Amino acid sequence: MTGSPPRFSTPLHVGRPNIGDRSRFLDRLGGALDRHWLANNGPLVREFEARVAELAATRHCVPVGNATVGIQIAAKAAGVAPGDEVVVPSFTSPATAHALHWIGATPVFCDVDDTANADPGHVARLIGPRTRAIVGVHVFGRPCRIDRLTALAEQHGLPLILDAAQAVGCTYRGRPIGGFGVAEVFSFHATKYLNSFEGGAIVTDDDELAERARAMRNLGMNDERDQVVCGINGRMTEASAAMGLTSLEAMATIISANRRNHRLYRSGLAGLDGVRLHEMAPGERANHQYVVIEVDGAVAGADRDTVLGALARHNVLARRYFHPGCHQIPPYRDNPRLHTPLPLPRTEALCERVLSLPTGTAVGPAEIAGICGIIREACTGGQVRAA
Repeated sequence: MTGSPPRFSTPLHVGRPNIGDRSRFLDRLGGALDRHWLANNGPLVREFEARVAELAATRHCVPVGNATVGIQIAAKAAGVAPGDEVVVPSFTSPATAHALHWIGATPVFCDVDDTANADPGHVARLIGPRTRAIVGVHVFGRPCRIDRLTALAEQHGLPLILDAAQAVGCTYRGRPIGGFGVAEVFSFHATKYLNSFEGGAIVTDDDELAERARAMRNLGMNDERDQVVCGINGRMTEASAAMGLTSLEAMATIISANRRNHRLYRSGLAGLDGVRLHEMAPGERANHQYVVIEVDGAVAGADRDTVLGALARHNVLARRYFHPGCHQIPPYRDNPRLHTPLPLPRTEALCERVLSLPTGTAVGPAEIAGICGIIREACTGGQVRAA
């Protein structure tokens, strides 16, 4: 009934931080304070670096302040320079495109395939004389078609950089995400299932790229503090590493909750016409960080934004990841030099259907049952009663 109280008295958020063992974090932070070593590649950062490299099965991990600066450094370390073009999917966080734009490169936006990732066929058609790199994105943690993008990159002599912000702990063809392309970039933002408050990492098996990236994130200085390249301050702090290490210890618990939640959403939405739950790649390990549905308004009886509004009225703060596509936002939308000529039909259709729902350790069976009930009622035109 209109005006009835919301089903949930406390808002349910997408990306509510997973905290881990608070006492373990505080012990680590206390140790950093006792050492008076809070920044500049301290012992916690070095420990976190080793642990993430082990998780990614790579020779190198370069922790950075956030994934956006990680993409910037990885691209520059791979040779991308001002005026170069980089092919990148439009269906991604604006941070992916903005990171390239900020270093003077031109993002050339490609369409997506049925996995919501870069369409290798469209990528091939966009490669031109000014193309200097390809950036793939593992959207919602599902790996892009790495083999085909790798083949394209090798054919044209281009580095393949992978935005793995959402794919920590996932696999592709049985191998951990992290060791593909010339480099992959993780995000440890507070909303990610593995978080360091704010942070990221470049992971790679390329020794020379790792060496350049380490200097670039350290104001251009190498380990001997010799100035070797133009750099920025992209370092991770000890406090961030303390949280990152605590998150790593909680990873199994968080993934278990995510998997349970995904199963519950699948069951709760089963048989609802026009609503499709995104599944992870068959046979691969997934972190299930995101629960994503597509709402086909022509079939479901309500479009995505109607479902979004119904959820919001009941304190479920779902998110329209990613809406609109990067090619439809400033500064790219209004500048023909900065995007592929429109349209990108699959990206644009996806942007109108996708909705990300709350998951993680903050929600459980009761909350998910309520969320699924709201979605069902919205799609069938019924009313949702407050609990």
